[in-house]
Parts: sequence; C-alpha cells; structure tokens
Amino acid sequence: MATVILDALNDVAEWRQKARQLLLAGIAPVEVRWRDPHSESGLFEERQEHLLPVRQPVRSVPAAFLELAEQVVCHTAEHRFDLLYRFLWRLVDDRGLMEAASDPDLAEMRQMASAVRRDSHKMKAFVRFRTVSGASAREQFMAWFEPSHYVLERTAPFFMRRFASMDWAIVTPYRSARWDGQKLQFGPGGKKSDVPSEDAMEEAWKTYYASIFNPARLKVAMMKSEMPVKYWRNLPEAELIVPLVRNARAAENQMVGRAATQPPSRHARQLARQVNEAEAPSEADIASPEDARAAISGCRRCGLYEHATQAVFGEGPQDADIVFVGEQPGDQEDLQGRPFVGPAGQLFDEALVKVGINRERVYVTNAVKHFKFTPRGKRRIHQKPDGGEVSACRFWLDLERSFLKPRITVALGATAAHSLFGKTVTISKSRGQPITDDKGDVLFVTNHPSYLLRIPDKAAAAVEREKFEADLAAIRDYVSRAS
Repeated sequence: MATVILDALNDVAEWRQKARQLLLAGIAPVEVRWRDPHSESGLFEERQEHLLPVRQPVRSVPAAFLELAEQVVCHTAEHRFDLLYRFLWRLVDDRGLMEAASDPDLAEMRQMASAVRRDSHKMKAFVRFRTVSGASAREQFMAWFEPSHYVLERTAPFFMRRFASMDWAIVTPYRSARWDGQKLQFGPGGKKSDVPSEDAMEEAWKTYYASIFNPARLKVAMMKSEMPVKYWRNLPEAELIVPLVRNARAAENQMVGRAATQPPSRHARQLARQVNEAEAPSEADIASPEDARAAISGCRRCGLYEHATQAVFGEGPQDADIVFVGEQPGDQEDLQGRPFVGPAGQLFDEALVKVGINRERVYVTNAVKHFKFTPRGKRRIHQKPDGGEVSACRFWLDLERSFLKPRITVALGATAAHSLFGKTVTISKSRGQPITDDKGDVLFVTNHPSYLLRIPDKAAAAVEREKFEADLAAIRDYVSRAS
C-alpha cells in the first residue's frame, strides 16, 4: 500500500497534483493512504515516490468538485484527503455523481465544507487585535485566534482588505499570517503568549459592550449558537457575559420600574392637534372660510389623516379671481402647513411672475388636503391619492370655491381635474382653453408644476415649461377680458 505524505495541511493544489499522479498510475483508493504533516505515519508505509508507471490518461472533473475540495482540505478530519480521493476515483467515471445528494461521501464532504465556511465566518467575527509597539509609523496590531479548522489562509485576505492601512499579524496554533501594507505572508504557528495579553482600548470596548446590553432581549441559547463558548476565552468582552446574564432579571426589573423618558417631540405636536380638533367646529357649523380652516384639522373623511402631520388648507385672498388647484400637499407643505411651498411651488411662482400674474392675488389649494406618502428610509416619497380619497376630499374643495366664487378655477394636473370635473380629463386635449362645467363655472386645465420637475431630458422639460407658461398666459388673458 502506497502512502502520500503531503507537505501542507490544506493546500488543494498539492493534493490535486498527487491525486492526478495516482489516477494516472491507476492506484485505487483502497491501495493508498494520505498523510498530512500532523499525521502519524506507520513504520511500514510505502511513500508515494514509489508509484507504478502511468497506465492511462486522467479525465476531467466538474469545476464544482474542485471548489468543494478547496474547502474540504481545510477541515481538520484526518481522513479528508482519503475521502476526496475516494470520491474522485468514482467521479472520473460518473460525472453526474456531484448531483447525487444521497451519496454518503458527497454528503460528508458537504458537511465538512459547511463547517469550514462557518469557522471562517466566526474568525472574521471574533478576531480581536491588540496594539503592539514598533518602529514603523503605521499602526501595528497582533491577534491570537484558535480556529476549529485550517481556515487562516482562506480568511486572511478578508483582514488584508479590511485593515489595509495597518500592520498586523494573526497567530494561530498551526500557522500565522502577517500583513505589512504590501504583502500578505504566512509563517509557522505560535502560542497565545506570543501575543500581548491586554490592550489599552479594551476597557473602553468592554464599557461599550456593557452599555448596549439589553436584558429584556436576552436569549442565551441563541447567543451561544452565534458566539460559541469555545471562543469566549479569547474575547476581552466575554468576561462580562456571565455577570450580565446573571443580573439580567434584576436589570430588566429596574428598566420597568424606571420613570418614563421624555416622549419624542412629534407626540407633543400630535397632542396639540388633537386639542385643536376638539375645539374645532363641526362640518355642519361651517359658515365662513375661517370655520372651514379650523374644522379641517379634525377631518376623518379618509385615512390619510393618520400619518400626515396636518391638513393643509388653501391660501390666498378671499376675493381672488383665480383659484389654482393642485393634487395634494408635498413633504414641505405637510411640515409647514402651507400649500405650494416646495420645489413645485417655487417653479409655479416663477412661471406666474414670467407671465405677469400677481402671486399675491391668486388662491392656491389642493384637491386632497393631507399628504399621502410611502416611507423610504428617512424620506417620505409622494404617492398618488386614489379615487376614494379624492372623492372624500371634494367636500372641502367645493366648500372653498363656494366661499371664494372665483372667475375661473385652474386644475393643475390630472388628479385636480378629476376632482373638479368628476371624471378623467386628458390634459393634452383640454389645456389652454376655458371649459364651462355643469354648474356654469369656468375651468382651465394644465399640467402640475411637479410634472415639469420630473422630466429627465432638459430639452423636453424646456418645451413642456413653455407650454405651461402659455397656458398661464391664456388664463391671464381670459381674466383680463372678463374683468
């Protein structure tokens, strides 16, 4: 029986070279024993150098096997190389073997690979560097780690990328890795005493660890699963785990008994809004624009009030000739409680100035009075109101128009047009011309200013802005003739 003695513990390239020679020599798995540098060789074992001459060409194997082998060789099981060669011997004749999930050799190799990947992941999480003094101007650190498998070589590149600006060394019982800012080098293993036993920053780290501990969320079994006890002896913060767990129940009781903290400022605003709603007149008692402005704070006609900061009523002179109706308040309008103060409102103001309409003499409002949005991180993204919400809020728009009695009402966008006409209106076919509704009121239709802001192409945006300003000019001329 031949014996293959490898020079490295986990060098898949070396194993592949030896395995290829064995295959070419036609030596079956039962006729060979593999040994790594940590294995004990038998007295009468024959070395690999006495292999028989080549008998047949070697065949190719799936790339998935080579990827699996790269992980399996990092396992500490002594029979890992025998297992790989036994499977390879069968794989050259049956390339579909990699798909045979029930194959016991394949199942065992996959379990080994999983254990290696997990050990590599734990190394990334639980290596703790300590500062060491040196002549270099760069920061220098060392760490001691005891992996369950031979994972240093496959994990060290992670630390090289993560701590590229530091000089560091990771020492394990079987091997060490060193990075000097230029080259990652591997050397012999060492002992825990080779690494400094403490670091000036460890007390600060332990203070931080203790401060973020939440006894109410303690799950000991899950903690031990994610941070196995075998790693604790090399983690400076681990000495706090036992007392923190022991005192968790008492700390939780103290949290419950502690006085309530100051609520967020938004709670005060919500409470103030509720007080104002209680004092506001009911819809049946509305007799003036002031009553309507006060009553809308208690509006519950649709669900948009639940998440909006406040209802945004219209703004402008009560004898305005023109009423501009937008879709709904935006983010800034919702916060300030005023219509058309955001980016679209600024564009709207500029267009009015350009065509000669006095902004102080027009009334601006929206078809929907509460801001509808979708949270996305810290931002609130505008969401178009649906037909039910538009219909529910038409009460307030009709109320505003009944008090104002303007010469014309302008729908800015499709939502406003739908609210005023009670049906879908095609803006491109109806814009720039007066339309008399069933009640005899004169209406105009044009795009909403926000539409112009959403056009990505500058040339197309310029064209649409000219059309928008032409519509405003037509409105200006109509009012001038009517007066």
